[in-house]
Amino acid sequence: MERELHETQVVIKRELCEKPIHIKTESEDFDYPKNMLQDKGGTSTHSDMFDVSIDEKSPITAQSSIHKGDKAHHCDICGKALSNKNALTIHKRIHTGEKPFNCDVCDKSFSRNSVLTRHKRIHTREKPYQCDTCGKSFSQKGPLIRHKCTHTGKKPYECDICGKSFSKSCILTNHVRSHTGEKPYHCDICGKSFSRSGHLNIHKYIHTGGQPYHCDICGKSMSSISKLTVHKRFHTGEKPFQCDVCGKSFSISSHLTAHKYIHTGVKPYPCNICGKSFAVRSKLITHKRIHTGEKPYHCDICGKTLSDPGNLTSHKRIHTGEKPYLCDICGRPFSHSGDLTAHKRIHTGEKPYDCDICGKSFSRRDALTVHIHTHTGEKPYHCDICGKSFSQRRELTTHIRTHTGEKPYHCEICGKSFSQSSDLTRHKYIHTGKKPYSCNICGKTFTVSNKLTIHKRSHTA
Repeated sequence: MERELHETQVVIKRELCEKPIHIKTESEDFDYPKNMLQDKGGTSTHSDMFDVSIDEKSPITAQSSIHKGDKAHHCDICGKALSNKNALTIHKRIHTGEKPFNCDVCDKSFSRNSVLTRHKRIHTREKPYQCDTCGKSFSQKGPLIRHKCTHTGKKPYECDICGKSFSKSCILTNHVRSHTGEKPYHCDICGKSFSRSGHLNIHKYIHTGGQPYHCDICGKSMSSISKLTVHKRFHTGEKPFQCDVCGKSFSISSHLTAHKYIHTGVKPYPCNICGKSFAVRSKLITHKRIHTGEKPYHCDICGKTLSDPGNLTSHKRIHTGEKPYLCDICGRPFSHSGDLTAHKRIHTGEKPYDCDICGKSFSRRDALTVHIHTHTGEKPYHCDICGKSFSQRRELTTHIRTHTGEKPYHCEICGKSFSQSSDLTRHKYIHTGKKPYSCNICGKTFTVSNKLTIHKRSHTA
């Protein structure tokens, strides 16, 4: 009698798993009673009735082990235990760096096919996952789930060390590493370790110089899609993250988190060397480099090393002359967004930083920091050439140039060089005749803001 291969649904009723699993079976030409295909005792697989065997590769065994928490497969490199062979294969690619799945648009490689599928949506701009509350669309299911928590406020994953709650388990996993110090992702070029794989990928661009994500407005290139998203907000003015205390809005969620500490006064990240505390962990990491002298970021134009990647970006603009941030009131360009924000306060008169000792207000946080040192007498920045101390790091940087003779700021009109960018800016007004600071009482104009400040005193005297 001819046998035919057909698919039979075998229902395995276990205490932990009642999920139907489809397996291929060979049958003779007769009918089985339906109750024979449904296990009553919870242990039989009926493999004696079918020409199949249930082993470790079976979907039934794999599915059951997921529910029971069995982790029989161990990584021979780091010892981590995983629930099935496929998960172990994928995990090992962390160590080997193997990325067998390639994007046919940009040639970027990935360790998992599912990650490649998500990546391709960057090129196609497909966003198949839509929020049924506000209609916002996403290219991945994970961001949609996290986004929905902004409507519900749900944060089901709690850190058992500090009690902080999160909307997703992977975010909790990353957070816990801030307590344990675990950094399982290692750069195979310089050996530096990271707590997140995404941070390692971004770090590698320092070595390769790769920046595959391009802004379609200004053409600027970025090393990650998240940086591109944030960058585009400078063009659109979008600030989706709002403080529920004072209403101030931010383009980056981490900036909102750091801002809220102004209201609460909390600074949860202390330096274990000098005791200074910080509102955000990244500032603590940068601060520690003052003590260690570490400067891992190198300028490929002049070779200068810096302790912070943001400072490297700003430094490179000295060479390129790029000033992408424009004041919409007077048109003055700036190389850094923070300088533009501080500059606008000249026009608005806003001084949000108050000294809690004497009550004096300042338009810039660093100006307040310098001012506080007049009360405390603290001068934490020391010149290792002559030993002179300074209350501000940039004062030390400028001072060191008196020893080295470095003048990195060049006038592209006459070629004259300067040790400070502000000196170059003032010098350029000789060529342009521009006087951007005007008195709102008499209309007189000035090339620098401090001369305007002195002039205004003549009206109030």
